[in-house]
Amino acid sequence: MPAFDLPLPELERHRPDLEEPADFDAFWRDTLKAAGETDPLVSVRPVETGLRLTRTWDMTFRGFGGDPVRAWFSRPAGAGGPGELPPAGISPSPHLLWQPGEPLPTVVEFAGYGRGRGLPHERLTWVNAGYAHLLMDNRGQGDQYGCGGDTPDPHAAAPGGPGPAVRGLLAPEAYHYRRLITDAVRAVAAVRALPCVDPQRTVAVGNSQGGGLALAVAGLVPDLTAVLVTAPLLCGIWRALDLTDAGPYGEIAAYLAVHRGAEAAACRTLSYVEGVSFARRARAPAHFGVGLRDTVCPPSGVYAAFNRYAELTGTDPRKEIHAYPFNGHEGGEAVQVRRQLDWLREVLDEAGDAGRGSR
Repeated sequence: MPAFDLPLPELERHRPDLEEPADFDAFWRDTLKAAGETDPLVSVRPVETGLRLTRTWDMTFRGFGGDPVRAWFSRPAGAGGPGELPPAGISPSPHLLWQPGEPLPTVVEFAGYGRGRGLPHERLTWVNAGYAHLLMDNRGQGDQYGCGGDTPDPHAAAPGGPGPAVRGLLAPEAYHYRRLITDAVRAVAAVRALPCVDPQRTVAVGNSQGGGLALAVAGLVPDLTAVLVTAPLLCGIWRALDLTDAGPYGEIAAYLAVHRGAEAAACRTLSYVEGVSFARRARAPAHFGVGLRDTVCPPSGVYAAFNRYAELTGTDPRKEIHAYPFNGHEGGEAVQVRRQLDWLREVLDEAGDAGRGSR
């Protein structure tokens, strides 16, 4: 696929006007307030994975509406776990991000569109890098890619199409992404409730839909430590509908092709989950990645979020973006991950130095 969006110099200046609903902040404040009326954690059970260097727990937390949401929580073996002490004979290592028995910085990861949490040994990068790692299941998804999911969506009966992108599309209160974004925020609260993680060092990570969720978390959780997103979905939504029929945006276009006259209602609903709006409210250091030939999540939406990041917060957080001119939705793949690992270590080191300097 040749490059189809704006040329890179224009992308780097792309700051489109944004029509936000007047009650955007109130909508999310009320949504999260209702979700936060109960304790987030339900259960944390150890599971056997066959991995000697990683410990994993099957975690359930309360998401939107108090619904149980599943997740995998993992830590490096020997670093302890929820309510447990490290094994005897483990010596501290200056080369690790953690010391045995000490709270760990934690990466909360969100999966892509149509994926569930899969199997616990599928995603090991962050735990192998020395972080605690939470991988949230996507409610009502998991049937398109990977190894499935374990979280139903009991609120999926609102008018809309069968795909997650169009469930409840005609009303923001009923929209699938209102529930999924709430789950994502609650995942952060849940992992912070564990005694073996450092709640002051919590990071949101995701690609595609997962990137859109991580960006939403950055806009809704003011004390997030960092956010790392690649090809985030839900950014520049209406422009994306004009550019591509691929992926989730194509589902929305197909729905509106049948339900003629529903555009205004759909536009209103989507304005409450627009990633650029969340980016404007974010404060944490941010790392972006984008393939310039991406027809699933067009690069103009990614740059719109990046260029307007933190503009409403009165802050100037560290941020950077890496573009891959000849790549599509796969972006930089392992090259991008290595950049993320190096960048996040620097951010955490800087945060640690700042914390020690303030004492």
